[in-house]
Amino acid sequence: MVQGQNKTQGTNQRMIVLEMLLTEQVYSHLLVREVLYKYNYLTQQEKAFIKRLYEGTLERQIELDYVIGQYSSVKTGKMKKVIRALLRMSVYQILYMDAVPDAAACNEAVKLAQKKGFSSLKGFVNGVLRNIARNKGSLVYTSLSVKYSMPEWIVDMWTAQLGAETTEAVLAGLLKEHPVTIRFRAVPDLPMETAVQAVQQALTAQGGTMEQHPYLSCVYNVSGTDDLTRLPYYHEGAFVVQDASSILAVMAAGIARYADKQTGEKTVRVLDLCAAPGGKSMLAADILEQCSAKNTFQYSVVSRDLSADKVARMLENFDRCGLRHMTAQTADATVEDSALVGTSDIVIADVPCSGLGVIGKKRDIKYNITQQAIEDITVLQRQILAVAVRYLKPGGRLLFSTCTINQKENEQQFAWLREKFGLAPLSLDDALPACLHSETTKSGYLQLLPGVHDTDGFFISVLCRQENSDGEQSDGEQGI
Repeated sequence: MVQGQNKTQGTNQRMIVLEMLLTEQVYSHLLVREVLYKYNYLTQQEKAFIKRLYEGTLERQIELDYVIGQYSSVKTGKMKKVIRALLRMSVYQILYMDAVPDAAACNEAVKLAQKKGFSSLKGFVNGVLRNIARNKGSLVYTSLSVKYSMPEWIVDMWTAQLGAETTEAVLAGLLKEHPVTIRFRAVPDLPMETAVQAVQQALTAQGGTMEQHPYLSCVYNVSGTDDLTRLPYYHEGAFVVQDASSILAVMAAGIARYADKQTGEKTVRVLDLCAAPGGKSMLAADILEQCSAKNTFQYSVVSRDLSADKVARMLENFDRCGLRHMTAQTADATVEDSALVGTSDIVIADVPCSGLGVIGKKRDIKYNITQQAIEDITVLQRQILAVAVRYLKPGGRLLFSTCTINQKENEQQFAWLREKFGLAPLSLDDALPACLHSETTKSGYLQLLPGVHDTDGFFISVLCRQENSDGEQSDGEQGI
């Protein structure tokens, strides 16, 4: 792996992107991370060019194919893979990268075609691209699927569930730039204000930005860096990467209010069943640490995941952040652990899902997910949720969440939990910011939407295991 050398002059950034587009069976966000690490000697600007061109080409693939089809005698599905990928990335530059002259996009594409052994197709590539460049101001899109580069069946599903206006807002929101969100933490002997200022100054020096989240304290949106580990106080655990939707999910569980009622020898136990990368578990631990400093109770947070590699990374993060009452374990969430039955105050079940809510960050999801896969996922979700309910103490709370936008995986599963196990929904209004309150939050759940809430698409719900079997809640509590 090449790194550390100043080889910028000999590196063709467009060739790198072309090779990335031709790489199959690798998650796009992981491929970006791998390539940027490999070519770490490139400047920040050059790496940003590679990232944007690759992600943008992938994200806009349906639209790009439609545009190419208007000016090519050969449909993209019939083209050689190299030529198809080359045309897609070149059309993206023409339509969406104002800093790249149209002539440069065309000329560089012709050079790449020759370098890849397709000299006979240079004229074809050049002709298609120059035609598109001349006519880009008069393009007309025939559907939302083409305009927003979303498979038609997903657009149809959302339109049926959300309505046409909200669906278009979601589609537009998914195409917006998605900054990285970090949450600052309380660290011994390090004032949070000091850490915030240091990170702000470091990002500014790099040409990046850091802006406070509009309604979440200690949370900031950052951009302009591809390596957060180099920022000040990262290794001291002063901040963690965590999306706003994930933070809101833990807030919704009302852990602080629940914990504040505990005194004496009580141990508050949190179990996170599908925990990786561990952000929700860590926030739960941070909340409990602050509460335990005021009240005399103990707490433990157990984070489980099926992947041993992910568990190892979680343990590293827990250690970096000095979280002493946390542990991570490899376990299958569908298999009941008899030792945990009836022991947990809070069970977090952020279950596997179709991932439609994070398409803006993981752009290949929309091309790979199928309706049959969603049917299979809903079965898996119920297997995990049925086990999760068994782990609750009487009066314990289940945080059920997903990172998708689909009633079959979300609202219908929420209703199933109520009907099948007699769980009582808890209002989220006391735990969430007022700007998110709605009729559904009063009923125990919230569907966050890109373009509406400026978050990932994320479903959050909280239900309580009742103290008895006659449907009465343990203390008459209607809220969090």
